[in-house]
Amino acid sequence: MILILRALGLGDLATAVPALRALRVRYPDERLVLLAPRWLAPLVDLIGGIDELVDTADLSHLRWHGPAPDLAVNLHGRGPESHRLLVGTRPRRLFAFANRAAGHHDGPSWRADEHEVRRWCRLLDWHGVPTDPTDLGLRRPAPGRTPTGVTVLHPGSKIPGKRWPVERFAALGRQLAGTGHEIVITGDATEQPLARRVAQLAGLPGHTVRAGRTDLRHLAGLVAHARLLVSGDTGIAHLATAYGTPSVVLFGPHSPAQWGPPPERTWHRSLGADGGGDCPDRDGAGPHPTLAAINVDQVLVAVAEVERMVRTTGAAAA
Repeated sequence: MILILRALGLGDLATAVPALRALRVRYPDERLVLLAPRWLAPLVDLIGGIDELVDTADLSHLRWHGPAPDLAVNLHGRGPESHRLLVGTRPRRLFAFANRAAGHHDGPSWRADEHEVRRWCRLLDWHGVPTDPTDLGLRRPAPGRTPTGVTVLHPGSKIPGKRWPVERFAALGRQLAGTGHEIVITGDATEQPLARRVAQLAGLPGHTVRAGRTDLRHLAGLVAHARLLVSGDTGIAHLATAYGTPSVVLFGPHSPAQWGPPPERTWHRSLGADGGGDCPDRDGAGPHPTLAAINVDQVLVAVAEVERMVRTTGAAAA
C-alpha cells in the first residue's frame, strides 16, 4: 500500500495530477491511498487511479489507523510537520524533500521558485519514478444539463489579495456579453453576494449567477465544456488547464511561473505578476497591487488573443 499526502485545495490537487499518475503507472499493483480533504472526492474520481481517499483537511488531527504502508509520499510540502505525520504511519520508505529538522536526508532539495507541477515530478524523478509534467488532463464529465459554450467569470478567491476588483469583473462581463458571450458567474456559497454584485453591475440577469449552486463535479463539467474562463489565480483556473479550455488568469501576489498554465499552451494567458517568484505580501483586504494594476482593456486583449489562437489552431486541447 502507498500512502500519499496532498491535504490542500483544488488547485493544489490539480497540480499534483502528473505525480499521482506516475505513481499509478510505476506501482500498478499497489493500493494508492490519498490523504486529502473529503470535499475533493469528485476531483479524485476525475483523476482516476486512486483507490481510497482518507479525509485529511488538517494535518494536526490525522489519526492513521491503517496498516503501515510500504511507501509514503509527501506531495504536501517541504516539512517538517508533514514529514513527521507520514513517518508516524511507520512506512517502509518515505519519498519526500530533504529536511534536516525532520531528520529526513534522503531526498532532493526544495526550490522555492519552482513551478508546482514540476516540483512534485522532480521529487518522484529523484526517487526513480518517471513522470510526465504535461499529463494534466482530467476525465471530462458528460454535460448533461450543464450549459455548454459559456464564458465563465469567477471573481472570487479565499484570499482577498487574489480578487480582481468587482467593478472590473462587471465591466468585463458587460463588454463580453455585448459581443455575444453567454456569461456564467461562478463561486462557492460564501461568494454568492460577490457574484450577484458582478451580475448587477454588469446588467446581467440573475440566472447567470451559479455561485453556490454547483458542486465540484458540476463545476468541472461547466469548465470542461466552456468557451472561455476568466478568473484569478485560484482552483478553477487549474480546471481550465486540465480541460484545455481557453482561459485568462489574473495573478497577484503569486507568479504564473509557479502556478500558471503551461506557457507553451497558447490558448491560455496569464496577466499580472510576471516575475519568477512571488511578489511580497502586504496588509489589507483589497487586491494585491500587481493584480490591481490589470485593467479591463488588457483582459479584453488577452481574451481576443486566446480566441484567435483557438481559431488558428482549430482547437484548444482534447
